[in-house]
Amino acid sequence: MVTDKDESIITHIEAFRTMILKCLKAVGIVLIPMLFAAPKCLDMFIKLILRGHDISLNYFSPAEVFLIQIKFALVLDVIICFPYIAKQVWNFCVPALYENEKRFIKSIVFISSFLFILGSLFCLFVILPLIINFGMSFSTSNIQAVLGVSNVVNLALWLILAFGIMFQMPLVTYSLIKSDIVEYETIKSCRPYVIVILLILAGILTPPDIISQVMLFVPTYLLFEVGLLFASTGKNKKEDLEKDE
Repeated sequence: MVTDKDESIITHIEAFRTMILKCLKAVGIVLIPMLFAAPKCLDMFIKLILRGHDISLNYFSPAEVFLIQIKFALVLDVIICFPYIAKQVWNFCVPALYENEKRFIKSIVFISSFLFILGSLFCLFVILPLIINFGMSFSTSNIQAVLGVSNVVNLALWLILAFGIMFQMPLVTYSLIKSDIVEYETIKSCRPYVIVILLILAGILTPPDIISQVMLFVPTYLLFEVGLLFASTGKNKKEDLEKDE
């Protein structure tokens, strides 16, 4: 005998399945033109990374560039389809949310997207040129750099993703304090532990070189302090309102 609860579960599963199929269909459709656009976009991306340097990248196997182009096409595909995917996920989740939860999630998604884009652009225009300059500084008349296209592109894509993720730090800090999951004083007193955790994350998310790790850790920790500052401001306003009441 099928109960109302069973029907509700089946309905949710069917809605989830429909959402996944729509997202996969969108990704599959957009992937086709991205495969044709990938070579040109990849060339522009490499020029942006290597700007200011008269060097070229090398490949060491017949299919290496082809595989990089496919990977780049997938990245472009996900970026272009992200708004549609986010809309489908939102439509799936919104019936179960209260009005105040809807407003909170909308603001979180907007701020999170902004921070991710900010982190990605910061990496692309500030960090990657510094890393390239640092690597090229070791060149001498007897030692010449031979850069592989896979190494440079994979490093760039991975660092862009890492910076986009780590730039969520002020949002995480503010949300934890704002929702009363963690007290402001507790996080403030845990700065040494936060530093250790951020260093570990920087080590995991970046290649095994100290330069990339430090370049990721420093802005992330500063953003952590920014999150604390905003949380402190919100806390003071809340206390002032309670006093007025």
